[in-house]
Amino acid sequence: MDDISNPFFELAAILIISALVGLAGRFLKQPLIVAFIGVGILVGPWGLDLLQSIDKVHLLAELGIAILLFAIGLKLDLTLIKSTGKVALLTGMGQVLFTSFFGYIIAIGFGFSTMTALYVAVALTFSSTIIIVKLLSDKKEIDSLHGQISIGFLIVQDIVVVLVMIFLSALGAGSTGSPGFEIAVVILKGFGMLAVIGLLMRYVLPRLIKLLGNSQELMTLFAISWAVALAAVGDWLGFSKEVGAFLAGVSLASTEYREIISSRMTTLRDFLLLFFFINLGAELDLSLIGEQIKPALAFSLFVLIGNPLIVLVIMGLMGYKKRTSFLAGLAVAQISEFSLILAALGLQLGHIDDNTMGLIILVGLITIGLSTYMILYSHQIFEFLSPLLGIFERKEPFRESKVKKLEEELFDVIIIGLGRYGNNIAKSIERSGRRVMGVDFDPGAVERWRKKGRVAQFGDAEDPDLPESLPMKKVNVLISTLSDFEINMHLLKILKHHKFEGRVVLTQHHAGNAKKLIDAGADMILFPFVDAVGTGFLSKLDDCFDKEKAACDGNKK
Repeated sequence: MDDISNPFFELAAILIISALVGLAGRFLKQPLIVAFIGVGILVGPWGLDLLQSIDKVHLLAELGIAILLFAIGLKLDLTLIKSTGKVALLTGMGQVLFTSFFGYIIAIGFGFSTMTALYVAVALTFSSTIIIVKLLSDKKEIDSLHGQISIGFLIVQDIVVVLVMIFLSALGAGSTGSPGFEIAVVILKGFGMLAVIGLLMRYVLPRLIKLLGNSQELMTLFAISWAVALAAVGDWLGFSKEVGAFLAGVSLASTEYREIISSRMTTLRDFLLLFFFINLGAELDLSLIGEQIKPALAFSLFVLIGNPLIVLVIMGLMGYKKRTSFLAGLAVAQISEFSLILAALGLQLGHIDDNTMGLIILVGLITIGLSTYMILYSHQIFEFLSPLLGIFERKEPFRESKVKKLEEELFDVIIIGLGRYGNNIAKSIERSGRRVMGVDFDPGAVERWRKKGRVAQFGDAEDPDLPESLPMKKVNVLISTLSDFEINMHLLKILKHHKFEGRVVLTQHHAGNAKKLIDAGADMILFPFVDAVGTGFLSKLDDCFDKEKAACDGNKK
């Protein structure tokens, strides 16, 4: 459209279209990545042809990638990998090796060259940390066992992708020497850069950050400057802007201001990444897509089915339940923005052509779009597939279950939800001489409970098999301190299905929902902001321990 010749008007039009398409994507419950690539197609030469300032958009796209890698480095929490044990490392590396190997075999089967097959195979291995964290956060599963394991092996993937970028950048260094020599040179440069950054981290950055801490505006400006500067240095040294920006983030990850910097970077990162995905969509040659449909569908099915399967196998062998393995496996059922960045790097280095770039983008659109729905409806999908998933679970999934030991013990109360409220309830009940067992989906909460000398185990209130791992037949009262109405309603259905004969005490904040839970079979409702956990609470709960009484006193509320 020639009438929009002013770059400012062009940008305004693109942003308005992006907002509208993004809104449509939200209604369809799709990540903005899919919507923004669609915007690129819409405003590019195959659509409205609004995008004339392609060089400016490309610069903004590069800034977006730098800020993304900076943010990933800033949030890199190696203690998370440690907290989830070896499962994060073994699952992450196992999935990367499995997907790379079989992805390469499939690519060769389609007649791709060795270099092209290598790029396609590697692109298939990486899953989107940003998308998974967002979806798990929305579902309040970020602290669950499968959530922590998922984030753990996604961090492993993030580290691997940085190493792959160093390797590929070395191959494209353009020297007349051998590839091995070029890789060695780049690695030496990398160690030199790491040494300099290490010295800055030790002697300069902590003091500088503290000095800037009084002004959030200056701190934000410094963070952006630092990210872009190291990205430029990384590019100059020959191991890509992305790696330099990543190291910039890592260098500030140990400072006490990293959360403040990270929160300030989020909005800027999301805004600038818009231009990266628009740039990808605009450069996508739709005339080539017809040739790529068959391989794209094959690779997409491989990612959607093969990646979760290998996670199921590895975690099953390590002793995890099929439910935890399945839910964690869904986190790798898509390729990520890193896959697209990697492909763009390969295109820039001349390792792949536009056809391959289009193929990887098409696989990204398919897998990101479908896997989003798979994660949103993960529990329903698991219940449907559960009978078929038994082969991926050991006879005794020892990582999560202690059934044999617990069957020999007698507990008066099981408390689901080991936060502050659950802890206070446990203290009150224990003072009356009754034995309490705790259950929580956060491994950290379970560990804290055990350190207090109490019995606790991992468990999810939405797991249909939860009662099978608990000594339910000997328990008089089960208390849920979770205030989510849907979870409590689901818990009631599970307990009814397993014919639990004890009393069920649930937690709610709203009287209307409390009545619905009572009607559904709850014996008593706790109101945390009304009931004080003390003698009054215990007098109400006493009726629940007396099975001769028709109901708990809490029914009257």
